Amino acid sequence: MSIEVVAYDPSWQDRFAKVAAALSGALADGPPASIEHVGSTSVPGLAAKPILDIDVIVAPEDVPSAVAALVRIGYVHRGDLGVEGREAFFAPDEDPRRHVYVCAAGTLNVRNHLAVRDVLRRRDDLRDEYAAVKLALAAVPDIDIDTYIARKSDVLQKVLAAADLTDAERRQILSLNDPSR
Repeated sequence: MSIEVVAYDPSWQDRFAKVAAALSGALADGPPASIEHVGSTSVPGLAAKPILDIDVIVAPEDVPSAVAALVRIGYVHRGDLGVEGREAFFAPDEDPRRHVYVCAAGTLNVRNHLAVRDVLRRRDDLRDEYAAVKLALAAVPDIDIDTYIARKSDVLQKVLAAADLTDAERRQILSLNDPSR
C-alpha cells in the first residue's frame, strides 16, 4: 500500500463548502455546531492526501444528537476509533472523498486540528517544510499509514510549537502520532 500526496487543489475549498452545507442542513434543528475544514486540504498551497478532513464541533453534551443527525442523512457511525471525544463516520458517498468527525469542543484533538491548520495557513515556511516531508514519505514504496503519520511527527511538533499548546499537550500529541516515543 502506498500513500498518495498531491499538489494543492483550490477546488478542495469548494468541495468542503458543499459538504459543510449538507452537514449544516442536517444539524439545523439540533445543537449549535461549528463545521471546520481541517487537515492539509484546508491549507492553501499545501500538498495533501486528496481526502477532506472535516470536524463537526459541538458541546460535549451534544455529541449524541449530532451523531444522530449525521446518521439520518446517510453517514455511518464508526465509533470513536480510540480517540476520546471524537466520533468517526463513513460518508454516504465519495464525492468528495472525506473523513468526517463529530468532536466535543475543547478537546485536545480539536485544539490540535485547529492549531495545525491555523499555523500552517500563516507560516509559509512551516507549510513548505511540512509539504516536503509529506511528499518524501509518500515516495517511499509500500509505506503504511501508521509509519507515514509517525514520521511526520518531528515537523508537526515544530508546527505545534508555534501554537498555543503547552509542552505537555504537544508531548501527548506526539505519543499518539508516534507510539514509539
